[in-house]
Amino acid sequence: MTEASSNKAAVVTGASTGIGEATVRALRAEGWTVYAVARRQERLDALAAETGAVAIPADIAEDADVARLLADVTAGGGIDTLVNIAGGARGADPVGQAQTDDWEWMYRVNVLGTMKLTRAFLPMLREHGEGTVLNLTSTAGLVAYEGGAGYNAAKFAQHAVTNALRLEEAENNVRVIEVAPGLVRTEEFALMRLGDEQAAQKVYEGVEKPLTAEDVADVVRYAVCAPHHVNLDQIVIRPVAQAANHKIIRKRA
Repeated sequence: MTEASSNKAAVVTGASTGIGEATVRALRAEGWTVYAVARRQERLDALAAETGAVAIPADIAEDADVARLLADVTAGGGIDTLVNIAGGARGADPVGQAQTDDWEWMYRVNVLGTMKLTRAFLPMLREHGEGTVLNLTSTAGLVAYEGGAGYNAAKFAQHAVTNALRLEEAENNVRVIEVAPGLVRTEEFALMRLGDEQAAQKVYEGVEKPLTAEDVADVVRYAVCAPHHVNLDQIVIRPVAQAANHKIIRKRA
């Protein structure tokens, strides 16, 4: 741990599970102050007890929660890095059978949540002088696929927001990083999307070594720990078995 890393501070959203939880651990291991944000307080409290992170339960798409989060972080000394990981997918229906509730939820969490957190913390990041925003998007935001239209739309939008933000904030010395993972095997992502444990397991069936939450968190850690003048604009990370969204090598048992 360097002296510089021990003075770094970040808000990490989506911290109660998966990539967000792993990112909290990765940054705490580097000596960062980490504000772990998610809706489930019990899981946050357990993570805080384990890692020393500061647990702040909040719904990032709710204005009152965002305002409270900003006040708590400000009182705690502020941050120089915002890591927007909260998000997710619901449903795998084609457009002709699209469920409006699923689409609205995905847009609310992936796009509006990212916007609201970023809008709230930008003044603090600008004032710091060397601020960073890292948005976790997805390869689903780069190439569309059948059954993915709702998630594609949300992640394409988040990808576009990230690109626009980078152009807008360069003059303020705020670097903006996008990490776009492919197939990642986590505790809840596929289950939340498909609503069925058996269907969720089939997503990874026969895939040798899909990415883990820790794999992605390590890339996030590297990107935000790089010297501030180094901006990794976009990082696409996939398992070797996934050559593209539509090409996954599955081995037969």
